[in-house]
Amino acid sequence: MTSEAPRIHLGSLLRAPGDASASGEVTQLTYEQGGRPQTLKFAGPAPYDIDVNTLQGDELWLQGHFEPTLEQECSRCLKPVQVPLELRLGTLMQYRPAVQEPFLEEAETGEELLVFGNPDLDLSGYLAEMTILAAPLSVLHDEACKGLCQVCGHDLNEGPCEHSAAVPIEDAHAHELGAPLSDQHARQTPFAALKGLKLPED
Repeated sequence: MTSEAPRIHLGSLLRAPGDASASGEVTQLTYEQGGRPQTLKFAGPAPYDIDVNTLQGDELWLQGHFEPTLEQECSRCLKPVQVPLELRLGTLMQYRPAVQEPFLEEAETGEELLVFGNPDLDLSGYLAEMTILAAPLSVLHDEACKGLCQVCGHDLNEGPCEHSAAVPIEDAHAHELGAPLSDQHARQTPFAALKGLKLPED
């Protein structure tokens, strides 16, 4: 296990056709976004295995895999949820000596293009972006998760609270959907006294 940045050395590929590879594990990725340092932490060691091959001119092709495990929050009760990902990588690359920090842009063909200027390429930003794009927007720790009480924040998976017990959720939903109210509820309405009243015919 290592916390060093994932790097691949491409100097020889820029001088002559060939291939280069890099592999290892990371527990976090540190990169810049919007001029600010960011850190993406993983629940455990995330293995990566990457190969880069020359194409033509200043273009190369990156392929490989990355298997990070994210720790997200359950969208209903906020409990931590481990989310394992298996990323299959395949990205066109282009060398531009003037570029200070590697970045992704859209190529003329519509493909994603990884642009870099330093032959000793730090893959942290690239792997972080691939991970964020692949991460689910929301997760559940259990499909049957009951969530939190909207009044007091009690975890309803641990049992009802005084608020959830006091609100007849089923009846309220049925009423919203236009279903008939129970006789007990009907007697409580201001029009209950008119039930069965016969009006004289004209």
